[in-house]
Parts: sequence; C-alpha cells; structure tokens
Amino acid sequence: MSPVQQLPKSIFRHYVSAHAELPSVESTQRFADELVMFLFPVKANRLVSLRSLQKELRHLRFRLSELVLPLKSETEEVLSHYVDQFFDRLPIIYQMLDDDARSFLESDPAARSIEEVIMSYPGFHAIAVYRIAHELQLMDIPLLPRIMSEYIHGKTGIDIHPGATIGENFFIDHGTGVVIGETAHIGNNVKVYQGVTLGALLVEKGLNAQKRHPTIQDNVIIYAGSTILGGKTIVGHDSVIGGNTWLTESVEPYSVVYTKAQIIIRDKKDFIEPINFYI
Repeated sequence: MSPVQQLPKSIFRHYVSAHAELPSVESTQRFADELVMFLFPVKANRLVSLRSLQKELRHLRFRLSELVLPLKSETEEVLSHYVDQFFDRLPIIYQMLDDDARSFLESDPAARSIEEVIMSYPGFHAIAVYRIAHELQLMDIPLLPRIMSEYIHGKTGIDIHPGATIGENFFIDHGTGVVIGETAHIGNNVKVYQGVTLGALLVEKGLNAQKRHPTIQDNVIIYAGSTILGGKTIVGHDSVIGGNTWLTESVEPYSVVYTKAQIIIRDKKDFIEPINFYI
C-alpha cells in the first residue's frame, strides 16, 4: 500500500470540502498585491492609461466577487453590493495611503522620494495591505482579511491585525517585529519603530469580545523595542515612549516615558574578564 493510500479518508474529505467552500490563499494574496499596484502603478514600474486602469478595475472587481462568493451564501445582487461597497471606498483608502507615504517621506531622513517609499519601504507595504484588509473586516467579510494580514506579516515581519483601528499619517520605520493587536486604537500622526508591541495583558479566549489592546492617541512616538499592553492602557497625545519601555498603565498627554538603564564603561586594559561568553 502506498503512503497516500495509508492516509485517513478524512483528509481527503476535508480537502474536497475546503477546496469547494473556501477561497484560495494564493488568489487572496494575489488580489492584495494587484490592488496595491493598481493604486500605486509605480510599484509595478509600469506606465498606465485611463483605459488600462478601467480594465484593471473590472478585473479586480471580478476577482473580489470570486473571493467573496464562497464566504457569503447570498444572492448575486447582495454579493454585487459587497463589491460595490468596497470599491466605493477605494478613493478614501488611496488618499489615506498617499498621506501615509508622505508621512514616511517627511519623517525619515533617509527617504529621498515618494516613489522610493512606495516601491521599497516594508512599513508602507504593510500599512497598504492593512488598510485594504481593514476595510474588508469592517464589511464583516470573513477569512480574507486575516489571509492578507498574515501574508504581509510573512513578507515584512510586521504583524497588524486587520481589526485594529489606525488613523491618518501612520509611520512605521524599519518595522521588523512590530505587532499591533486586534483591538488597538491608534490616532493620527503616530510614529512606531521596530520591535514595538501593542498587545494584550492576558490571552484568554473568553476575552475575545473585549478591548484587549492599548489606545495610542494623536502625535505619539513609540521607539524601538517598546511593549505597551492592556485594553485600559491609554498613551496620551503628544507623548514619547522611549526604547525598550514596558508599559501597562496609562500616561497623560505630553508625557515622556523611558527606562533608565545603568551603562558602565571601563578601560579594557585594566578589566579582567570574569565571564566566558559563548555566542
């Protein structure tokens, strides 16, 4: 008997059922990429015309209807309404992302042009897919938002739950290791650096309907490695959270929060190493 024949039949039943009732992961990922490139053709490094954009828009509408179809047992008219609702919001999504990109250009001294930000910055790419997935989440479309968010998480190392609420002019510098939980609320003009976590104090299934993640008000800067936890934790507007800070309680507006570490510098010639380090 071959290895395939030895597999339990339930695997095949599960495969057939899933294949018939769920959208393809690859198609969902492709839709997210194609939509970002539709909004920002420079990312695909190609020239466009009004005619080609109209053709792409029809293709994207058809692609989204195909993805939604297995998830919503609705009439064709209702499914068409979901597609219309999403694409009616597309100009707003574009404007928010354009503002995000300009925030990157204004905030990062290493950024030379808006095209550089759009084409190469992982933080911008993660925010772009987040804003698409968040819109689908607001429409109560299941599964697709999480597939998109985990896809971009794998590509950029930035994990933004599509349920999080993020305001205008959002900036993520470097980005690797950033985690933003489902019920986090982030205001306008917020800057976040690598390794920042906006998480929950307690991970428990029974808390799924509660606000578990912090609120970050407008004009806040959170530096690298900081961890802010808890649904009742509020970081007041215009505050600065220093690097490697652990915060589980609210702070007032205009606060500066940091960890004061002791750094000792000695002359190596007079220092006898008491520990053997193995790296």
